[in-house]
Amino acid sequence: MIRVLLADDSFLTLSILKDLLAKDPQITVVGEAYDGRQAVEKVTQLRPDLLIMDVMMPVMDGLTAVQEIMKVSALPILILSSDRAAGEQSNAFNAIRLGALDVMRKPEGLSGAAWNTFASTLLTQIHTLSRVRVIHHFRSPQRKTVTAPFPPVLSTCRSIVAIGASTGGPKVVMKILKELPANREASIVIVQHIASGFAAGFAEWLNAESDYHVRIAKEGDTLERGVAMVAPCDQHMEVRNSRIVLTNAPQVNGCRPSIDNLFSSLARENPTSVVAALLTGMGRDGAEGLLALKKAGAYTIAQDEATCAVYGMPKIAVELGGVREVQPAVQIAAAITRQLC
Repeated sequence: MIRVLLADDSFLTLSILKDLLAKDPQITVVGEAYDGRQAVEKVTQLRPDLLIMDVMMPVMDGLTAVQEIMKVSALPILILSSDRAAGEQSNAFNAIRLGALDVMRKPEGLSGAAWNTFASTLLTQIHTLSRVRVIHHFRSPQRKTVTAPFPPVLSTCRSIVAIGASTGGPKVVMKILKELPANREASIVIVQHIASGFAAGFAEWLNAESDYHVRIAKEGDTLERGVAMVAPCDQHMEVRNSRIVLTNAPQVNGCRPSIDNLFSSLARENPTSVVAALLTGMGRDGAEGLLALKKAGAYTIAQDEATCAVYGMPKIAVELGGVREVQPAVQIAAAITRQLC
């Protein structure tokens, strides 16, 4: 049984969530909190498997609550955000920076296709996130794990960085961009599996947190040094002739955008100029693409099991033999930098 605590100052939202979660016999709501302070107290008292919370709450806001919870009773946290409110997407991603695992948009109605999608996605997220082993802080393991005898030595001048991530990824992507040296001015392309409507907010957050200019990719964009482009919601992103191509093709590995689509396109484009990193996430998206990149001459890196929120995509990539170097989250930026011009 998955024990869930709900935190929101809206009685209507709490009622809707309780009714929805009651439909899953494997989920039970163990309590409700109406402000951030109550959320901190009830997490300590009830020890739920997952906290679903708003960020805009009275008494203690959601950001402060996340900080307090991660100090005293760390657990998986899913943020529900009403992105219509000014600055709320930024708050949601700052909650992730402080320890929350993921973010979803609150439903705008109680029926129709949008509601059905929200309900299905939320239940899936609850089952996934409740099993995540929460990591309090990034840390290096006692020894570095290397999966193949390829030393991290620059063999060609690499100028393109491709990053793929899913559950638990936003915080790692942010850390990588903050630590990549701006004077190397790589061209960066990012596919992050994220809830519908949040890709633009994710790009804005990364732009504010790093020295790179980060924005949502647009059809026909040219890869630019010092610019990082994030795949938009519900569109595949590929690189062809050094330009961004966006498509509405069917999902790949249940995902759109798909990391495999991006990586595979770069394997056909100019692979010896590419450094690719596959980060935390469930499933196998990106693993085949990373293998294709490695075979074509790109340098490939995977996040290690110890620092992954979900060791799914990198695990498959390692098993397929598509990874040259495995690193913890805190060392991935340095591993990428060693390969850049």
